[in-house]
Amino acid sequence: MKPPQAPDMLLQEMINLQRKKLMRLAQELGLNLSGEDILSPQDYPVLAHSARFNFEDGFLAGLLAAQMALRNER
Repeated sequence: MKPPQAPDMLLQEMINLQRKKLMRLAQELGLNLSGEDILSPQDYPVLAHSARFNFEDGFLAGLLAAQMALRNER
């Protein structure tokens, strides 16, 4: 049986990878942004209009919601 923290650690790893993916996508779109900058894609028209970036950003939001729900159950 896995320790109770294992799911949270897995989710955190997935979140970290997804954030890196968003940074790569922003770079592919010609933007040099910080981790803070990608939290507000609406401030950057290139990101706001990128279907791929918005899809991946939504995936990150889902991971973060799952992490919060998991932590709330403890």
